[in-house]
Amino acid sequence: MRNYISNKVAHTPPSGIRKFFDIAATMKNVISLGIGEPDFVTPAPILQAGIESLQRGETHYTSNSGIFELRSALSKHLARLYGVEYDPEREILITVGVSEALYLAMTAVLNPGDEVIIPEPCFVSYAPEVSFAGGVPVMVPTSVTEAFQVTAEAIEDAITDKTKAILLSYPNNPTGAVMSRKRMIEIVTLAEKYDLLLISDEIYDQLVYGVRHVCVPALPDARERTILLGGFSKNYAMTGWRIGYACAQPDLLAAMRKVHQYTIMSAPTTAQEAAIVALEQGEKYVAEMRAEYDRRRRLIVEGFNTLGLDCFEPLGAFYAFPSIARTGFSSEEFAMRLLEEEEVAVVPGDAFGKSGAGFVRASYATAYEKIEEALNRIERFMRRHG
Repeated sequence: MRNYISNKVAHTPPSGIRKFFDIAATMKNVISLGIGEPDFVTPAPILQAGIESLQRGETHYTSNSGIFELRSALSKHLARLYGVEYDPEREILITVGVSEALYLAMTAVLNPGDEVIIPEPCFVSYAPEVSFAGGVPVMVPTSVTEAFQVTAEAIEDAITDKTKAILLSYPNNPTGAVMSRKRMIEIVTLAEKYDLLLISDEIYDQLVYGVRHVCVPALPDARERTILLGGFSKNYAMTGWRIGYACAQPDLLAAMRKVHQYTIMSAPTTAQEAAIVALEQGEKYVAEMRAEYDRRRRLIVEGFNTLGLDCFEPLGAFYAFPSIARTGFSSEEFAMRLLEEEEVAVVPGDAFGKSGAGFVRASYATAYEKIEEALNRIERFMRRHG
């Protein structure tokens, strides 16, 4: 038989995250600092809303765009938090997580050969999604010296006549970096200068510590050229519900909805009903989880720095990104040996792009006591290897 696999899929490497999860799953006493998932159970009122929707027999398709009540609640939510308003009828689409929203954005706007600028380190799916949609990912490295904030100058250096969009993701996975308002405004100005689209993945928007989140479409002159991606997985501990959203001006949103109609039909009905309650009643639970993440954040950052694994202070999401340069190991070697010798799972930094080399990602979305034990094990590991 001939090879039926497309070149763009065949040439895309598997996720660098999954390898370590798969190994860790075979070990009994592993402490995982690898998974980017809240360890909290979805708050009770949100759970109950999903259960009650099933009991009422709400097991059918919804509108392609999603339940109008949810879109309306989301419109009010974004206006209250960030002062940016979207028409729930024409400018909001409910999706199967932010992953689908990203896929829709890329598929709806990219023609073959269009370039998308992506600051890295970044989430593992960004470059493949651009490639799958026929585009060309153009990676722009960031560094710890700039607190992993991309600069307008670095982006401008990467712009060509084929550039169509800039994909932003702050708070950032894997670094925990948060962009300043000043730098984000400079990027918006750059997008205006070259007439580029901004695609902003803001899935961690409410998980920031001591700073305010900068919502890109809320910035002056940004809304009409921005596709805002968001969701409920991280803020509300709803990863398994698979519920996200996209917001954009009507023409862009209509193109994304068209792709959504033909590939998904509608997001899960039960999850949509639960998401309504998340927006209406979830604020106090988000605050409680954020406070606990902050407590864990301070523990893990101080712990890494004490062990000589220099770690800048992450101000968002729930990841620390310490340098392992002093060990002499590569990121892959460090992560593999730590897993084998001390049963602590972290993810090599270069799984998130070449500029992540020399770092590892450690999630603090796990219990405080487990983080303490993981740090004890890492200390043993560090002593053993000098």
